[in-house]
Amino acid sequence: MIRVVVQDAPIDLAAEFAAAEAADAGAVATFTGLVRGDDGVTELALEHYPGATERALEALCGQAAERWGLAQATIVHRVGPMVPGDRVVFVATTARHRAAALEACAFLIDRLKTGAPFWKRERRGSDARWVEARASDDAAAARWGGAV
Repeated sequence: MIRVVVQDAPIDLAAEFAAAEAADAGAVATFTGLVRGDDGVTELALEHYPGATERALEALCGQAAERWGLAQATIVHRVGPMVPGDRVVFVATTARHRAAALEACAFLIDRLKTGAPFWKRERRGSDARWVEARASDDAAAARWGGAV
């Protein structure tokens, strides 16, 4: 099963963990990304392209499910304004064995950073700026092979 949600509401970790464990497989791997307050960031606002963003995330989940034989792949991603400490993204992969679940989870977080249409704007006090793509994100995504 593939589940992708793009929402402005906070991510409910308890509900997401319960859903991942309900797949009745041997292993669940998860990743939760948080807004960092680096360098005085007071707000992170994410914008997306509705429809296209979900399709891109679903395609990534499909690739992971096929490559690692997953029972379930989930991505829940926030959009809108957030503050340091807020959850931005939750990724869960469920598989028969831990290696597949762990690798698929790493694949999804690495690839979604470069493969889904999200735009980030950081605010520091009264100054706001769009965040440019990072070479380190491209390198992380490229380690999995295929188009980035």
